[in-house]
Amino acid sequence: MDNADPAAQALHDRRRLWRAFNASLAFVALLLACFAAQQQLDWRAWAVAPQSLPGLLGILGAPLLHGSLKHLAANATALLILGTLAGSVYPRASLRALPLLWIGGGIGAWWLGTPGSHHLGASGLTHALMLLLLTLGLLRRDRAAIATGMIAVLFYGSMLLTVLPGEAGISWQSHLGGALAGLLAGLLLRNHDPRPPRQRYSWEIEEEQTLADPALDESLEQRAPGDVPVLWQRQPEPRGVVLPFRRPERDDPPPHPPA
Repeated sequence: MDNADPAAQALHDRRRLWRAFNASLAFVALLLACFAAQQQLDWRAWAVAPQSLPGLLGILGAPLLHGSLKHLAANATALLILGTLAGSVYPRASLRALPLLWIGGGIGAWWLGTPGSHHLGASGLTHALMLLLLTLGLLRRDRAAIATGMIAVLFYGSMLLTVLPGEAGISWQSHLGGALAGLLAGLLLRNHDPRPPRQRYSWEIEEEQTLADPALDESLEQRAPGDVPVLWQRQPEPRGVVLPFRRPERDDPPPHPPA
């Protein structure tokens, strides 16, 4: 996209934002459909069963399952916001990072979880998205990246506190796996999306012009004071006029006192 046309760039950014929002909204609708079907089916085969070979299947299916409507609502809101941010600012990196973000939480739960337990939910994916945005914001450091990272931390920075053992019933293992996956994806894919053009200073433009045409170097040098034409010259101020006063002679009569 040519950034020389601000109107075209703004239209392109709006379309990309709507595509990311619609994709995130479609995934939330898929989670709702899976939750409705989950009430009629045996979902345990699709959850992560730590340290067991059949439980590896849950690495793929666990993000689609949720234990309650409250659990689903919390993850759906985070996915809608974080997915829209990631897809609109980093469309290429987000798409290529999706497989790693998807399985990161499941791998953490399978490797670190307690045998005999079941782990399910998309919270590993939400942690992966939040760490992806934070990592890209710290590495790229352009205005869009910094703003996106700050928004992610403002809304979901508390996720960083849930990657360690805490409340019972919360799969910190999947949170930790997702966070590490988001961090790794940010490190690997930080340059997959084009950076916005940086505003250049006048001295940088002059330097480029001088390198392209060395003859301009002399024209850019400061001229000697004698060579600078005087466009305005201060006119001398008129001096005052001195009036002579005759000194009184001794023979002159003294002035008469007032009556």
